[in-house]
Amino acid sequence: MFRICLYFILIRMGRKRVDAGGGFPAILYVFRKGWEAGGWLKLYQRMRTKNACKTCALGMGGQRGGMVNEAGRFPEVCKKSVQAQAADMAGAISESFFQATSIAQLGQMTPQMLESLGRVTFPLLAEPEDTHFRRISWDEALARTAEALQEAPPEEVFFYASGRASNEAAYLMQLVARAYGTANIHNCSFYCHQASGVALNQIYGSGTASLVLEDLEKTDLAVIVGANPASNHPRLMTMLMHLRRRGGKVITINPMKELGLVKFRVPSDPMSLLFGTKMTDVYLQPQVGSDIALLKALLKGLVEGNHLDHAFISDHTQGWESVLADVNQASWGELLEACRVPLPQIEEAVRLMAQAKRGVFLWAMGLTHHTHGVDNILALGNLALARGWLGRPGCGLLPIRGHSNVQGVGSVGVAPTVKAAFARHLEERYDIHIPAELGQDTYASMAAAHAGRIQAAFLLGGNLFASNPDRTWAGEAMRQIPLTVSVTTKLNEGHLHGRGQTSLILPALARDEEPQPTTQESMFNYVRLSEGGEPSVPGEMWSEVAIIAALAERILPEGRVDWTAFRSHRHLREEMSVVVPGYQAITQVENASEPARGEFQIEGRTFHIPTFATPDGKAHFHPTPLPEFTVQSGEFRLMTLRSEGQFNSVVYDEEDLYRGNTRRDVVMIAESDARALGVAEGSAVSVETDCGTMTARVSISEITPGSAAMYYPEANVLVPRRLDVRSKTPAFKSVAARIRPLALTTP
Repeated sequence: MFRICLYFILIRMGRKRVDAGGGFPAILYVFRKGWEAGGWLKLYQRMRTKNACKTCALGMGGQRGGMVNEAGRFPEVCKKSVQAQAADMAGAISESFFQATSIAQLGQMTPQMLESLGRVTFPLLAEPEDTHFRRISWDEALARTAEALQEAPPEEVFFYASGRASNEAAYLMQLVARAYGTANIHNCSFYCHQASGVALNQIYGSGTASLVLEDLEKTDLAVIVGANPASNHPRLMTMLMHLRRRGGKVITINPMKELGLVKFRVPSDPMSLLFGTKMTDVYLQPQVGSDIALLKALLKGLVEGNHLDHAFISDHTQGWESVLADVNQASWGELLEACRVPLPQIEEAVRLMAQAKRGVFLWAMGLTHHTHGVDNILALGNLALARGWLGRPGCGLLPIRGHSNVQGVGSVGVAPTVKAAFARHLEERYDIHIPAELGQDTYASMAAAHAGRIQAAFLLGGNLFASNPDRTWAGEAMRQIPLTVSVTTKLNEGHLHGRGQTSLILPALARDEEPQPTTQESMFNYVRLSEGGEPSVPGEMWSEVAIIAALAERILPEGRVDWTAFRSHRHLREEMSVVVPGYQAITQVENASEPARGEFQIEGRTFHIPTFATPDGKAHFHPTPLPEFTVQSGEFRLMTLRSEGQFNSVVYDEEDLYRGNTRRDVVMIAESDARALGVAEGSAVSVETDCGTMTARVSISEITPGSAAMYYPEANVLVPRRLDVRSKTPAFKSVAARIRPLALTTP
C-alpha cells in the first residue's frame, strides 16, 4: 500500500516520467477508469463477459470468458482494454447538447475532448447550410442514404470499414457493396499493415502471421522492430517477461528508446510489479527510415560468421543467391553510415541471433509506414529465412496488428479485390458480377473525392479523415463528397473536419452490446465468438449488421438473394463458411461444447513444417535495395507515432506517461539536436515540411540524433502524400522536416 501511495504522490507532484512501463500507475489508472465507468465492479463484470477484446488484435476474451486468451490464461488484460471498455460505458450525449453546441464549436475540440463527450445514441444529420447537427429518425437516415446511393454511379461510391467491425458486419458490407456494383471497398489496413500482407504473401504465400500464440512460449529470441508493445500491445510484455525468465533474449530495433521496452512492471506478476523486469538485451536505434540498412547489416554479420541454416536454405527456399550477392555488394561503411548504429552493437545482436535456436520477428507501423514498407518486411523475412526460422515451432514472422478485428475484416473480403476462388463463390452464390479490374485502394478513393469524383461514402467505424496524410488535403477531399454516412459509437474529428456536404451519423452498438453473437479474428489467425449483451447506455443504437441489412433491403433488387435473411448473424456465418477460405469451421462456434464453443484456428496460414503456401511450396528470399529517402543538411527525419494514452486515432488522455509528455503538440528530438538548435525542453518551435507547418514544444527524448517524432493524428498536417507503390500505404515515418526556434511565450 505504501508503494502504491508513493507512486501516486510522485505522479501527482509532477514527476516527469515513471521509471518503468506498467506497474502501479497502470493499476491506479484501471481503478480511475472503473470510477469513471460507474464503479470498478461494474467495469470488471463488463470485462469478464464472453466477448472478445475491443482493442488490439493480440486477442483475448471470447467463449472462455473475458480476460482469458486462447491458451486459457487469466487474467489477460491491459490498459487499452480498460480504456476501450470504460469509454463505451460513458454516458450518452444529449439532444440538447447538439442543439446548444454548433458544428464549428465541436470542430474546435481536440480528439480527447470529443472522445470524452460520451456515446452517440440517436441518428444525426447535418446538411450543407446547417450550423448544428440535428436528430432524425432511423427511417429518414436510411431513406436519405438509399436515395443517394441509388442516384450515384457505383464507381463513384466507396465503402470503408475499420477493424472494430465484426466479421459478420464486414462480410455483409463487402457483399452489399459488390452487389450494388462497386469494387471501391476498403479496410483500415491499407494505412497500417498492408505492406506486411503484400510482403508476407511474397515470402510464404499467406498475408498473416506464420505462427500461433504457443510459438511465443517456445522461442529463444524475440526481435521487435518498429513497434512499441509496452504502450500499444501491453499484454505482449508478459510473453517477453516469460521469455527472458527461461533464458531467452530480446532485441529491440527502434529509433526512439521507449521506456517500457527497457523496463516493464507486469501488474499480474508480483516480482515484476515490485522490482520491474528488464525487457531488452540489445537495443538498436537506427535513424528513422534506415531499417533496411540495419537489417542488411545484421544479415551480413550472419553471413560472415557463417551463422546460416544452409540445409533449410537449400531445401526449403528460393532466391538466396541473389540476396547473398546483394548483401556482399553492400559495404560495411555504406550500411553503418546509412543506419548510424555502431558496429559493436550490431555484432552483439548478431551474436544473440547466432546463439538462438529459434527466433520470432515482431513488427508494427515502424516498418510499414514508409515508401519502402514492403521492402522493409522482405528484408526482415530474409533474416528469418537465413536462420531457418520459418516453418518450425517457436519460429516465425508476426505482424503486430493494431485493431481487434482488422485481420478478420480483411479475411472476409473487405478489400477492392479478392482472390479468384473467393470471387467465384460470390458470383455463383449471389448471382453478382465481380469485375476483373481492381477497385480503388483507400488513397485512390480519397484522391477521387478531392477531384469531385466520389458521390457518397459509407464509413463503418474508424476515423478515415484522421488516418490520412496531409490533413488539410484530407479534409478538403472528404468535404467534397455530397454524402458521408458514418456508423459509430462516439464522435471523432472525422465527423467534423471530414464530413461530407451532407453528413449522417448513425449510432452503433458496441461488440458486447450486440443482440446476436459476432466473431472476430486475432493476429494469430484465431477466430473468437463474442456473445454480445445489453447496451451500457440507453438509446436508439442498432447493430452494425442491422444497419447494413436495412440499407441492402432498400438499394438492392429482390431476386435470387433474400436480403432480409442477412439480418441473422447465424445465416451470415453459414454464408462465410462456404465463401471465405479457411472459415469452414465458423458455423460451429455456437454449437460445440464448452469452454471454447468451437472457436478455431484458421487452417493453411500458419506453418510448423517447412512447406509453404507458395506455388512451389518454398519460402522466397528477396533482394532489398537501400531506399532513396534522404534529407537535406539541417533537416530532420520525422516520424509520427502514438502516445501511451491513445488507441489508433482515439485519444483517451493528453498525457503520455512513459515519454513524460503532458501535451500532444510536442516534437521529440535528441538533446544534442536541441543544443544545436539553441532550444531547451519546452521551447516553442515551428516544424515545417513540404506539406505544412505546425507549432510545437520541444521534448528532449532518447531518439537517434537527426531524427524527430510527433504525435499522430495531429501531426498528419506535416505528412506529404507519398506512398509505397506496392502497398499504397502512406509514408508517415519517412518525412523530411525543418525545425525553427520561435519566440513564443504563451503556454
